[in-house]
Amino acid sequence: MRQNPCSRSAEYAALGVTLNQAFESYLLTRKSLKPSTRKNYTDCIDRYLPDWTGKRLIDITKDMVEKRHREIGTKTESKANNTMRVLRAIFNHAMEKYENSKGHPIIVVNPVDRLSKTRAWYKDKRRKDHLKPHQLKAWYDATNQLQNTVSRDCLQLILFTGLRKNEALTLKWTDIDFEHKTLTVRDTKNSEPHTLPLTDFLLSLLKERNVGNNSEWVFPGPKPEFHLKEPRTAIDRVIDICGIEFTLHDLRRTFITIAESLEISAYSLKRLANHKTNDITGSYIISGVERLRKPMEEISQFLIHKISHKD
Repeated sequence: MRQNPCSRSAEYAALGVTLNQAFESYLLTRKSLKPSTRKNYTDCIDRYLPDWTGKRLIDITKDMVEKRHREIGTKTESKANNTMRVLRAIFNHAMEKYENSKGHPIIVVNPVDRLSKTRAWYKDKRRKDHLKPHQLKAWYDATNQLQNTVSRDCLQLILFTGLRKNEALTLKWTDIDFEHKTLTVRDTKNSEPHTLPLTDFLLSLLKERNVGNNSEWVFPGPKPEFHLKEPRTAIDRVIDICGIEFTLHDLRRTFITIAESLEISAYSLKRLANHKTNDITGSYIISGVERLRKPMEEISQFLIHKISHKD
């Protein structure tokens, strides 16, 4: 039986699909990807595989993948892993999408699989740094010496809420409910709105920040129509003053570590940190924002005690 010319044409087109074309197809298919995730994936391709974007997928070999992974890893192991994970996802997508005239996949091997089979992935080094209780007063006093009150309040809010960096930086005044004493993060890592009760400390901080505000953002940048980007200068200044190295995510880890030390229930802790739970029992527990008010206040009082007294 003669092959359908249209099928042969589609097969030839599939054989010629480039990395860039497959990547665009992948992004088009993955509609649920968050903008930040899309940007991360794009940055990986543009920065570490720019010379591959015009190559046909069928020309990208296992040896090429292994060599490039090793080359990127000499500078940054985490980016080497991330880049190859993105490439692996693109190939997996292509293996399902592009077929020959008989309906069989054009690409039958994912070259990135070699990294798994040879155990070549770099070991992920998860940071575990956080502020120790005896460091909290020095750190807090240092933040109060910042001339930029926007950065100061942002740092303090992250410590007292455990919010992720972008969750805090993109807060809008419409997310703050002063009447019911809550704040809500709309764009979260797990794509579910995250509402936290506001303690007296946070209410005071936000009410003072709201006086005379001329921006929709709780933490506006130099141009009030844009939100604050990562306050790197402020972080460096605080480190210079108190001598305590930290990142914004260290502040989140500090909040969670304190909550755990206060023996707050595991379910409340996950809700406070906005972590999803795979626990079947946990899925039956409806933990409203009011149930989080007491543990939030306990964490706040612990922090206030430490920043107000010398141990």
